Amino acid sequence: MPTDPHPATDVLLRRWHSALERSGATVDPEPYGRALLARWAEPQRRYHTTDHLLAVLDHVDALAEHAEHPDTVRLAAWFHDAVYRPDRSENEERSAQLAVRALREAGLAAEPIAEVVRLVRLTVGHDPLPGDRDGEVLCDADLAVLGGTAEQYAAYAAAVRAEYDFVPAEAFRLGRAAVLRQLLALPALYRTPAGHARFEQRARANLTTELTTLEG
Repeated sequence: MPTDPHPATDVLLRRWHSALERSGATVDPEPYGRALLARWAEPQRRYHTTDHLLAVLDHVDALAEHAEHPDTVRLAAWFHDAVYRPDRSENEERSAQLAVRALREAGLAAEPIAEVVRLVRLTVGHDPLPGDRDGEVLCDADLAVLGGTAEQYAAYAAAVRAEYDFVPAEAFRLGRAAVLRQLLALPALYRTPAGHARFEQRARANLTTELTTLEG
């Protein structure tokens, strides 16, 4: 399997090593990290890329004070889109199962593995229960892109469309509008105090603008 050519590869690998070792890994984490980076660099990806992984990890770090187990959240970030096929609906579940296999081989105990798996599955709906601080951090980090500037959001939306270029325009419009309505129906997009303060208002404006365009 080829290695990921992303310029931040070495930085990402150091962060992977640190999170895995602090979580109790008993074997060399390097091969696992490189295999994950190769997945994140697969050619079908336009938004769910190494850049997205790096951004989510940065947001997890920024919100880490809210988490109960920050390194577990970081590991979940590495796996949350590790399996990604835009034409498939079970990506999160397959990513969770990959986490089970990889983290067992890395020597982690059952409890942190189960928590990583739970967090990965939580990214299906981004709706953590009240008090789920680790889930709140991961979901806020994953959705932070929605709260970017208008230009950043437009680039994100275009990349998502590119991932689904095999879907006819009208089918994509209907499906994308349904996703946006589901997100806007959440009582809060961001659950951590810092995430809510920083992203909520702008994210709802971005989502509403895109939805209006799609339905116009």
